[in-house]
Amino acid sequence: MALLKKKGVDEADLELILIDTDPEKEEEMKERSRRTSVPQIFIGHKHVGGYDDLSELDREGRLDELLSE
Repeated sequence: MALLKKKGVDEADLELILIDTDPEKEEEMKERSRRTSVPQIFIGHKHVGGYDDLSELDREGRLDELLSE
């Protein structure tokens, strides 16, 4: 979350889905991301992946563009 805040994303614009307290959401997130690890990050409807994937997008200079869409 710190990287997104650093990029100017308002915390109010983030939706945290806590799969450990909602089994239905856990299944939904597994289907949407096709992964079982957490966190899984979506920007809009685009699945970015986990934190390592998000960091890689930032290093490549592609995160800002994705956030501006």
